[in-house]
Amino acid sequence: MDSGFGSDFGGTGGGKLDPGAIMEQVKVQIAVANAQELLQRMTDKCFRKCIGKPGGSLDNSEQIGAAFMGDPRVV
Repeated sequence: MDSGFGSDFGGTGGGKLDPGAIMEQVKVQIAVANAQELLQRMTDKCFRKCIGKPGGSLDNSEQIGAAFMGDPRVV
C-alpha cells in the first residue's frame, strides 16, 4: 500500500525516500515555526506595552500603539 510520502518528501519513486530532501523540508518547517513563535512573542510584548488597560475601547495613545503594531517597519 502506497503511503504517499514519496511525493511529499522528495522521493524518487519506487518507495525510496531522499534523506536530503526530507532534511531540507524539516529545516524549512523548523524555520517557519521559529518565525511564527518570534512573531507571536513580539505581538504579545507589544500588546502589553501599548494596551495598558484592555476594555471596551482604546484611548488615543492605545490606538496609536495598536496602529504601530501592524506596521512591519516598526519591528
